[in-house]
Order: sequence, then C-alpha cells, then structure tokens
Amino acid sequence: MYINERKDLFRHSGKNSNPYRIMLILLVIVVLLAFLREYVSGKIWPPFVPTPTPTRSVNSFITEGETHFQAGNLQKAIESFNKALILEPENTAVRVELARILTYSSSSLTTDQERRDSLNEALAVIDIAKQDEPNNADVLAMRAFVLSWLSNPTLSGELSEDFRNQAEAEALAAIQLDSNNTLAKAYYAEILIDQYKLAQAQDYIAQARENGEELMDVCRVQAYIYEIFGEYNLAIEWYEKATAITPNLTFLYIRTGVLYRHGRNFDKALELFAKAVSLNEQLGIKDPIPYMAIANTYIRSGEAMAASRNAYRALEINPYNPDTYGQVGVIYHRARNYEGAILALRCALPPCPQL
Repeated sequence: MYINERKDLFRHSGKNSNPYRIMLILLVIVVLLAFLREYVSGKIWPPFVPTPTPTRSVNSFITEGETHFQAGNLQKAIESFNKALILEPENTAVRVELARILTYSSSSLTTDQERRDSLNEALAVIDIAKQDEPNNADVLAMRAFVLSWLSNPTLSGELSEDFRNQAEAEALAAIQLDSNNTLAKAYYAEILIDQYKLAQAQDYIAQARENGEELMDVCRVQAYIYEIFGEYNLAIEWYEKATAITPNLTFLYIRTGVLYRHGRNFDKALELFAKAVSLNEQLGIKDPIPYMAIANTYIRSGEAMAASRNAYRALEINPYNPDTYGQVGVIYHRARNYEGAILALRCALPPCPQL
C-alpha cells in the first residue's frame, strides 16, 4: 500500500496556535479584572441604575441665601430661601427670613404693582408661618414688619388703616411673648412713627438699640425716625451705620443719597447713587432707580444734559414701564427738552405710541 505523506498516528492534527488570538484573550481578561475591581470599590455604578448625586441640605440653601443677601442680590437670596422651603416647607425660621427679604426687595422695584406683589408674597409666606406657630414672637414681629410696609396708602388704598392696625397688634403681641425681642421693638417703633406717635416711637427704638445696634434693621429704623423728625444729619449717620453692616444693599445708598441731596450736597449724593449703579453692575442687576436718582440730582444742580443722559439710561433699562416714562418726561421737561418730554409723557399713559 502506498502512503504519500507521513502522518503522526498518535497526535491530534490541528492548526498551530495564533499568538495574536492569545494576546487578545489576555487583554480581555485584564480588562474584565480591572472592571471587576472598580465595580467592587464602588467607582463604577451598575448600568441602568441612576448614579447617586449628593442632595443639598436646607442649611446649604440658607447659607447661600444669606450670602446673596449680604452681596445685595435680593432676588437670588429669595430663590435660595424658596429652595430651602421646598425641602422643609414647615421650617418657620426660613419663612421668617424669606418674608423679610421679600419686604426689603420691594424697595428696589420700580412700579407700585411690583412692590404690591412682592409685599403680598411676603405676607403669604409669613401667614403660613403664623398658622404653624401662632405664638412664635419672631413670626409675629416679621408679620408686623410686612404689614407695616404694605400699609402704605399708595399700595393698599382703603386697606391701609386695617393693615396698620394689624401690624400694631402683631408687634405688641410679639413683645408680650418675648420682651427681649429686639426686632419686634424696632418694627413697632417704625409702625408708631408712621402713626405720628413720636414719643412712643423714640422709646421703643431706644429699647431696640440697647441690644441691637449691630442689626441693620434697628439702624435703618432709627435713621427713618430721625428722617421723619427732620434731623437729616442724624438720619444720614444711622443710614450709614446700616450700610456698614450690610454694605451691598442699594436701597440704603439711595435713601442716604436722597438726604444728602436734600442738604444740597450734590457731590456726595452722586457718589452714593453711583455706588448703587456699580453694585448693580457687579451683580448683573438691571435697575433704573439709581439712574433716575442721578438724573434728578443733576437737574437740581443745574446740569440738564447730564440729567437727560441718565434719564435716558433708565429708560433703556426699563422701556416698558409707564412710571419710568413719566419720571423721564418730568426730567426732560426740567431740562427744557420739551420734544423729548412730550414723547416720554405720552408713553406714561398706555398704550405707548412708540412701542
């Protein structure tokens, strides 16, 4: 029998091993081992399972809100405290502070409706806190503060007297519950001065100052009382103390600048109004109020062109506000820009023909 090739009768005949295939298998093994190690250590999360993210605490939002308030960005502060309330809707302390910031933010709004809305929102926030804790002195004190500002006849009309009476009752109740509540006494002094109960207002702000001269609210109310009394230099002194405590609140600069302007210290007034503009620019806040204050100051100092430029800048920031058009129209008229005054005053009564 003829055999044309030599075969190994005792070994399985097959193809020789492929070194590339072996390297690939080893690589896959190494990758799988690395993946397993990372999975066991928790560095790799299983597929289709949401990766856990850290949940922010209420305290973090409170701290953020307080930081924004100190920085002068009241709208950001409001947002932070609202986020804190989402996590803890029954947190009374958060509601008290949110109501306070909403109330102060109304001073930086340009229309009566915007101010009214902000104060009504503050009242709604503090009303819930009162429902939860009707005998909390801090809640009652803050409700007195909100109602006091809401009682402005321009904002509340025929409800003004009712709001003021409620504010007085809440402040007295807060003081009865906690005779050492500094803010309750300061807010009560503000209510009393608005009722022209001058001696009582002086008495309560003096009590508030005993332990609260480091509080912006106390300094502000003392300044306001001196302002009502016509003691403008003392009012300026206390507004500046309030500003030193919270140096980024533009409404304090505006109020102080107005008093300097009243005393015909136009340079100092313009300096403070310019500071308010600078703060707003740093925070990205578009607010026409400081520009209107600057324009009115230039008008009183006889610089009509500078007044017109700043009035126009205010209009650029808020071109849809009839109140702004009205104020700009008055400034243009004082600057003897009669044509511009007519156009602006036409837009003070909607519909504006230019929009």
